[in-house]
This record gives sequence, structure tokens and C-alpha cells, in this order.
Amino acid sequence: MPIGIKDIIETADMPTQMGSDLYEGWRSERDAASVYALREAGAIVLGKTVTTEFAATTPHGTRNPWDSRRTPGGSSSGSAAAVAAGMIPLALGTQGIGSILRPASYCGCVGYKPTFGAINRGGSHDGLSQSTHGALSATLEDAWIVLREIVERSGGDLGYGGLRGPKEPPTPRKPRCLALLHTRGWEQADSAAKSAFAKQVDRLQSEGIKVIDADKDPGIAAMEECLEPALPSSLRVNTWEMRWPLNTYRTRDAAKISPLLLDRLRDAESMTVGDYRLLLAERDRAGEQWEKLASNIDGAIALAAPGVAPIGLNSTGNAAFAVVSSYLRSPALSLPLFNADGLPIGLQVIGFRDRDADLFAIALWISATLPQTDIVTSVPETGAVGCGPDPYRT
Repeated sequence: MPIGIKDIIETADMPTQMGSDLYEGWRSERDAASVYALREAGAIVLGKTVTTEFAATTPHGTRNPWDSRRTPGGSSSGSAAAVAAGMIPLALGTQGIGSILRPASYCGCVGYKPTFGAINRGGSHDGLSQSTHGALSATLEDAWIVLREIVERSGGDLGYGGLRGPKEPPTPRKPRCLALLHTRGWEQADSAAKSAFAKQVDRLQSEGIKVIDADKDPGIAAMEECLEPALPSSLRVNTWEMRWPLNTYRTRDAAKISPLLLDRLRDAESMTVGDYRLLLAERDRAGEQWEKLASNIDGAIALAAPGVAPIGLNSTGNAAFAVVSSYLRSPALSLPLFNADGLPIGLQVIGFRDRDADLFAIALWISATLPQTDIVTSVPETGAVGCGPDPYRT
């Protein structure tokens, strides 16, 4: 099986350049744990896929295969674009904010962000406390099988048991009850995305699935409140955690670091460890509230992005929806079930920690049951639509 590897994950036979001029032509001369496991399983590493600078902020020219004027999202830009264009059936990606789910939504492929710690990140330059390895793929089945093969050979992150569940894709299962999460992204979503989402919710309810939201359940209302700061808090957490090695890179050659990343380093240096601890405590409260809901619901649904991919290659888009599972450190999938004027938007399905197999069972049922929703509207032709005000759109 030919597979692409996001270019922050080390490969012995190819450079690992991390989207940075500092690492142009750099070779570690070793395979990351996930890459070694893939080769051992018989996969063919076809090439490296483009990433934003250090999988963070600055894009590197990858275009959306549906419309070359538009961003493919990021930071797993090349992984999503290569799968969507039919070059490869699957590519590894990473996500610390929205770097798998958002490009999957924009490019119209499956995006799978596992439970935190589920995939061994040894030899990969994505050590942030919300980051996970994941997959962008043509099918749900491919995503599950490939990551399970990796875990069979290299396990999860150190101290974690790794992705749990059968080696073969789980049997599709109709959910009993799903939470509908609007999140902070709802007010930023465009009318086409909202309309497509509403149609799919109606279809789920017509299949006898109970769909509840903050208006119907106090636990979900509390969850929405916990998720309100998810994007700004996640950006701040990542900013603090990127202080090193960015400070050493600046000393080495600041001219080879983007102005945006240098600004981020200055922000990190203005933070204190006390600031960081408060952010972690806030994140832990959100995660605890989410896990409390596991006895009453099977998972949650939301948009994966506020709309179709924005025009312009200087931004990777708005992560207000995609950040939720990163903040909760829970598994999530983006399913290519919506279109607005022929451009894809993903339906996001969010599960509970270490219950990735349950999430897949539900997602397989949803994918087989729900029809493609096509919305004909006026997709804006200019501007970076839906990019939002966030200073670091990772």
C-alpha cells in the first residue's frame, strides 16, 4: 500500500524538512516509530507530504485539489491534498489544534484524529501535549487498519497503551443518542454549512436516533460552556510548549523563521508557568465534563469546519470546530458528507477517550446511512472566508 508521510515525521531514506528553511535537506538517517512499523507491515513510503512551518502557522504553497485558488487547510496540508487528488490512498498527519480534521473537511477525504497517546510519536517533531498522529485517507476502513498495524508494531506514546480495538474495522453500529455541539465555531459558520448540517441532523433523527443539544440537556450546556475557550486556550498552550525549541532556532538563524513564528515565540516568552498551569487546569475541566457524558450519549456531532475551504494560500483556515477533540484529547473523525456548490465540508463525529473503536463503529454506520448533502448557494469568490480572528491558525 503506498503511503505518504507528513514531513515532520522522520524517514531514513528521505529528508525531514518540517516546512522550515532551517531544516532544508536535513536527514536524521532513521525512521520514526510509525514509519518503521509501516515498512515492517509491508507499506511503501511513496514520499513526504508538505507541512506548514513546524506544523504550526505558515503554509508552503499546497493547493486544494477541488479549486487551486483555495487552501487545503493545515498543517497536514500535503497529506489531505494528496489523498483527495487520488495520488495515494492514505497519508499520515498530525493534529495539535485542527491539523487533520480541517484539511480533511476542506479536501473531502476522511480525517482521523485518535485519542491522545494512541500512536507512538517517537521520531516525530510534534511533541505538544495535544498532538497526535493520525490519518487522512480515502476510506474509514483504510484509516483504521493502517493505524492499528502501526500500533501492533510500535504501540502508543510512551506510558500509553496505544489504539485499542480489533485489527479489522469495527462492525458498523447505529448510535442510540448523539450530542449536537455548536461550539464557538457556530457563529462563524456560513449559511451553507449550517444548512447542510441541519439536513443531516434531520436525517439522523428520522432514523430514530436521539439528538440532543444544550437546550435539551444541562450536561451538554455545561460542555458547551467548557468548550468556549477551546481555541484561544489551545493556541496559548501550544505557544508556551513551543517556546523550546523556537528560542534555540532564533539563536541559530532568525532570518530562516517566519515573522509569525517569531511573534509567537515573543508571546511565549511573555507567559509564565503559572499562566500555563491555569490553561491546563481549564483543559482538564473540559475533559472531565466530556467524559461524564459517556454514560448518556454515544458521542457527538458537529461541523468539521465553518464552511468550504477559503480562497487564498496565506492561511490554513479557521479551526474553531476542529480544535474540540484536540482540547478534549478525544478521538474524532471528519466524514466527507457535505458539498456546497461542489466544494466539500466534513461532518465531525467525536468519541470518548480510548473508545476509538466505538467511534468508528458509529461513523461507519453514519457513512453508510446518510446520503451526500449538496447545497447550491453562492460560495464567495474572494477573500479568506471563514479564517477568523485568531493570530495562529494552526
